[in-house]
Amino acid sequence: MTSAPAVGVSGLLGRPYKTIRLEWSSDLHLLRVRTCVRPIQCYSLAAMGELQQMLGDISANPGLVRHFVMSSDVPRVFNFGGDLALFVLLVRAGDVDSLKLYGKRCVDLVWWMENAANLGVHTTVLSQGDTLGGGLESVLPFHKVIFERSAQAGFPEVLFNLFPGMGAWDFTIRKAGFAVANEMILSGRLYSADELHYRKLVDVVVDDGQGELAVDKIVRDIDPRHRGTLAALRAQRLAAPIRYESLMAIVDLWAESALGLTDRDLRLMERLARAQARKAGGEDEGAVEELKLMDLEHAWGERRARFDRRNVSNDRRVRS
Repeated sequence: MTSAPAVGVSGLLGRPYKTIRLEWSSDLHLLRVRTCVRPIQCYSLAAMGELQQMLGDISANPGLVRHFVMSSDVPRVFNFGGDLALFVLLVRAGDVDSLKLYGKRCVDLVWWMENAANLGVHTTVLSQGDTLGGGLESVLPFHKVIFERSAQAGFPEVLFNLFPGMGAWDFTIRKAGFAVANEMILSGRLYSADELHYRKLVDVVVDDGQGELAVDKIVRDIDPRHRGTLAALRAQRLAAPIRYESLMAIVDLWAESALGLTDRDLRLMERLARAQARKAGGEDEGAVEELKLMDLEHAWGERRARFDRRNVSNDRRVRS
């Protein structure tokens, strides 16, 4: 994650974000981040770029943010996880480099959360709806995980012959043990909030509509002992470390495995992406594909001198 210059509160809040909404509470030095990604509430490249910009601002301003809280502005959805529409385009084009680029962006986000205590930041996440695949991976490094009772989560990737590749194994094993990680990742099933709490992946379960109150209580309870809590959490990470190199090695395996997906697997991914777009009130499939290509070009920037759209475009014409 690239470093950003010191910006202060006004600079942090003043950026023209499209996929995240920021709220600031000066008494607690609390930054609330609410995500709303269109057309699908997932970790698109554009959304991750904005999250990385915001997290870079926090890193560049030590002591500015003491509490970081993340939730979703999309009703009944926290995050659908990986950008399935983009995955299909990249797999059909055989573009393993872009798959790895996407995976690195995801890992950089969870790695920031993993190291937030070193930056003096306590993190809390609230899920009030579907938290799937990469969406669940992204909440596991948070210091406090709150689910409302109707929320559900799981790793469905095995259903289309893939696996969650951005931290699921490492973080689930640390929080819940190998047996739980094995069960959840290899079954592909969804789990209720209470089931996740029983498996130690969720810290607090509250009735629907009570999540915001739970967040406020946790932040206010921790604030008087903020320094000691973060010191304990840093010690926890030292006792059960997760290595960035391990996360990236799994990303490479994930990307290479994705190229082996069959046409049936990809059609299932497309069906899921369309269903997600419908649930989020998304746009038609053609528009989604074009947005994904634009995001990809922006993500590569000048690091890849020529992004060749022809492979993907030709593939779309063949399928049509």
